[in-house]
Amino acid sequence: MTMTSQIVGCGAYLPERVVDNDELSKRVDTTNEWIFSRTGIRERRIAADGELTSDLAFEASKKALESAGIGADEVDLIVLGTTTPDKTFPATATAVQRMLGLKNGAAFDVQAVCSGFIYSLAVADNFVKAGQARTALVIGAETFSRILDWEDRATCVLFGDGAGAVVLRGSEAEAAGPDGHGRNSARGILSTHLHSDGRYSDLLYVDGGPSSTRTVGHVRMRGREVFRHAVSNLSAVIEEALDANGMQSSDIDWVVPHQANKRILDATVRKLGLPPERVVTTLERHANTSAASVPLALDEAVRDGRVQPGNLVLLEAMGGGFTWGACLIRW
Repeated sequence: MTMTSQIVGCGAYLPERVVDNDELSKRVDTTNEWIFSRTGIRERRIAADGELTSDLAFEASKKALESAGIGADEVDLIVLGTTTPDKTFPATATAVQRMLGLKNGAAFDVQAVCSGFIYSLAVADNFVKAGQARTALVIGAETFSRILDWEDRATCVLFGDGAGAVVLRGSEAEAAGPDGHGRNSARGILSTHLHSDGRYSDLLYVDGGPSSTRTVGHVRMRGREVFRHAVSNLSAVIEEALDANGMQSSDIDWVVPHQANKRILDATVRKLGLPPERVVTTLERHANTSAASVPLALDEAVRDGRVQPGNLVLLEAMGGGFTWGACLIRW
């Protein structure tokens, strides 16, 4: 039996505290106009004192399970993408497992920074297709504000906190046939594509860690170089996903990208010849929530009715490492 995995539920959670650009301008030498014109960001959410990544992930997971109409006891795999775990160990996914009241199955974290959700989705999809899991909870969750240098205006204005989650359900693969536009009509995750290149790790990183400085450290970034690599790598991996499925960019109904910077989003879709109205954007209100950004945007587009059954949806992201990837889904 050939198995496929379908997203049957989405959920999201954002901390209550909203920090807009005007508030940030009182902390660092910047203005609302400077931030918005260069990034497309107006505000971001910041986790409360004592609010952990696992707390955000748990709230998003509950909503995803409710959306799917599935009880937590049916979950046999939890994969959580995060760069800001509660502790060095154990994995934050095991904390979510405990909070959901689960004792069976497997739970672990994936660290691919802003690509973390795409990586986690690929891992869970392969578990399902291999028959090693039936129902998987895939989460992207971050308290990125905890690793920011709030005196560095080049980075502290870019990021926010949040969590998003999806429920993957395994089923027997449908026979592939043409839809009304001659495209593959089989539902579920069609393919995932992951890449990394460690040669560029010094362009985007955190200057700390338990085996080096023994401190958490802060985000450091060389923005111009990151921008150049992001546009090139994301365009290439999107083309790779389309080629793998015999499709063209015009077949895509919705692109749900990592919400890093409006200039990166605009340059990527322009390079692919995609109309901006097909791109789901939450950057203005959420900022860059790293591994949480793709599932947060996906949840919004599903809940407001933009994403409909039968739509071809492309997810993509790039993060420090460098890591990058894409996932093509027939909704």
